[in-house]
Amino acid sequence: MLDANLKGQLKSYLANITQPIELVASLDEGAKSRELKELLDEIAELSENVSVATGNAQRKPSFMIRRVGTDIGVTFAGIPMGHEFTSLVLALLQVGGHPSKVAQDLIEQVKGLDGDYAFETYFSLSCQNCPDVVQALNLMSVLNPRISHVAIDGGLFKEEVDARKIMAVPTIFLNGEPFGQGRMELEQIVAKIDSGAEARAAEKIKRQDPFEVLVVGGGPAGAAAAIYAARKGIRTGVAAERFGGQVLDTMDIENFISVSRTEGPKLASALEAHVKDYDVEVMNLQKAAKLIPARTEGGYHEVVLENGASLKGRTVILSTGARWRQMGVPGEDEYRNKGVAYCPHCDGPLFKGKRVAVIGGGNSGVEAAIDLAGIVAHVTLIEYDSQLRADAVLQRKLASLPNVKIITSAMTTQVNGNGEKVTGLSYKDRNHGTGHDVELEGIFVQIGLVPNTEWLKDAIALSPRGEIEIDVRGETSQPGIFAAGDCTTVPYKQIVIAMGAGSTAGLSAFDYLIRLPATEEVEAQAA
Repeated sequence: MLDANLKGQLKSYLANITQPIELVASLDEGAKSRELKELLDEIAELSENVSVATGNAQRKPSFMIRRVGTDIGVTFAGIPMGHEFTSLVLALLQVGGHPSKVAQDLIEQVKGLDGDYAFETYFSLSCQNCPDVVQALNLMSVLNPRISHVAIDGGLFKEEVDARKIMAVPTIFLNGEPFGQGRMELEQIVAKIDSGAEARAAEKIKRQDPFEVLVVGGGPAGAAAAIYAARKGIRTGVAAERFGGQVLDTMDIENFISVSRTEGPKLASALEAHVKDYDVEVMNLQKAAKLIPARTEGGYHEVVLENGASLKGRTVILSTGARWRQMGVPGEDEYRNKGVAYCPHCDGPLFKGKRVAVIGGGNSGVEAAIDLAGIVAHVTLIEYDSQLRADAVLQRKLASLPNVKIITSAMTTQVNGNGEKVTGLSYKDRNHGTGHDVELEGIFVQIGLVPNTEWLKDAIALSPRGEIEIDVRGETSQPGIFAAGDCTTVPYKQIVIAMGAGSTAGLSAFDYLIRLPATEEVEAQAA
């Protein structure tokens, strides 16, 4: 199961185990059980602190990583390879006594949770959003004896997936009831079950002193802005709804200059680590609700958060990014995560052997159709324009696939379903005006981005598309307020461009600050 290089790396990690663990395997006679047994035996051979035992859990194949002589442990139902291999390694280390790098106050918050929590997470091995959820819940089960977690490969336990009507991953159940879907970080999960967490976070933010540079948004643009500002030695803060932004939802990144290939979550983690190398106050899981520009130039701008707290900054850099554009047709909201999906890498394996549609003929849509064609029975790609807009190399690859049908000049008009899940879609032929129905089980929407700027209306100038209007320095219509990245009018929404724009905004904010009158004079004018 593991090649020599991977075994060498894993052996070095397992040297950090301080308390013996056992891998309690529940197996049947199937091929996957044999694969799992081979994997567990190989792991046990790499450390004298790891042994294999036999169990009899209901799900087979599955295994529990258990600290010997205790009830501390985590369970995987399936074979955690692919994106989940990191989750396996972390679980081995944490159950084995190696400390987590999570902030100590968050660790104490998990330990203090009062109640019995039995979590189950359904994941797919190709899902880049699933490991964060699996790793967060695994850690919680190690830290608190009243919390348990089972991570389940939905592709391997299809009967459960169908019975529970799961059509998107990660999907989390708590004590047998639906708890959440999609990417969730440890702070989010804890906040959802700790009723007082949001109020405590708001009180902590209210005690923050004003910043010289306040960055709103933690994607590539926001991270770059924060780093460039902090390097100038000025007080810098970042308020982010989720650090990493849309990069967290990106699978393969192959156009980030000097790095041949990486993955979104890996890049997002590197961005956060780089920001934290500097004296930057990072306030994660904070969504901005309102911007109040300063009354006088050089005064403090105010950003009001959804939790009621507010932050102030002598300058503000807006880098709130964008989100997937929705079709806006009847049935889309009703069947979201019930057949309507936006991440083919995450949810594609749940549609194995089924018929699906991809909406959108740009690079994202065509790439999605190509990926899905290797999993599902048939893909129908629907494009509004008279021709596909993807790169020629992608179009040639798509045209070579036998189980793909391309429909152009088509406007999707409705998502059809039976009340529980998607059963098809309707579209209008734009050339002839005729209506058509397509029977299918899944719809993957890939039609571009919408800037996250609704909260900025009436505060700064926005384009007709809702993008923040900026000049070459990243300055907006309000002095002292700058913007960068996908939420702005900058052309070409790319990671490397967002980073450059964030750097420009950070430097522009510093340049603006050093040209202001003395602080006492500004405060006198504002009084």
